[in-house]
Amino acid sequence: MPYDAASIMIIHRYKTFVKLVKRTATMKAMILAAGEGTRLRPLTLQRPKPMLPVGGKPLLEYTIELLKRHGITQIAINLHHKPKAITDYFGDGQDFGVEITYSLEEPILGTAGAVKALQDYFDDTFIVCYGDVLTDLDLSTLIAFHTMAQGGVTIALYHVENPSACGLVGLDKKWRITRFVEKPPPEQVFTDLANSGILVLEPGTINHIPPGTFYDFGHDLLPELLGKEIPMYGYPIPHSTYLIDIGTMEKYKRAQREWPEVLAGSWIAEG
Repeated sequence: MPYDAASIMIIHRYKTFVKLVKRTATMKAMILAAGEGTRLRPLTLQRPKPMLPVGGKPLLEYTIELLKRHGITQIAINLHHKPKAITDYFGDGQDFGVEITYSLEEPILGTAGAVKALQDYFDDTFIVCYGDVLTDLDLSTLIAFHTMAQGGVTIALYHVENPSACGLVGLDKKWRITRFVEKPPPEQVFTDLANSGILVLEPGTINHIPPGTFYDFGHDLLPELLGKEIPMYGYPIPHSTYLIDIGTMEKYKRAQREWPEVLAGSWIAEG
């Protein structure tokens, strides 16, 4: 298979390349934090899902620390549900070593629509992180892969336990994305790779998002780009990487159990 462990190791040999190009030095990021987190109620009635505590800190704080660790300090965050919970905690980002720009949505614009609202902010290659993702993913290697692939979009992919419950991504032998299939029946499952909620994009892709309307990456933008034959690539994250989307109560409880162990051996523990 083109995305086995041996293939992933080839990508990791390019870490020196990351240091040479230093793409992250000027990169910006967007964290999607506007959702209401209805499946996590009542925990999300008074705060947005990315502000749920894990290991003593809000999930969103770990995402900011991850970006900062990889040199990305200009961060946009979209807001909708209980926005003051985020703005009161993070302010302008100075206390966390970053510069935060907020985008208040009324009504909510969807994952891709949120990026469209900040089109003028993203003037170069940028990264998008879904706000309910908890991970220690090596973003520098992901960005290096995107730089080498020279596509419009690179999606970090992860192996899912139940492929029928996810939108699956098909790759060719060069990791170029060939298809998206949303929640296929078991007999039509062709991979266990799904969108992790972390993407690297070129600013030109924003031109394909209609303004002022709800627009989603998985359901709308990515299939459209595929149909227009705009090159997109998938980066299957290493099995050693921890990644979980805290979208359900079961996964939130699981993250509460697992994250302290991840934290103990990760870069985050270094401060």
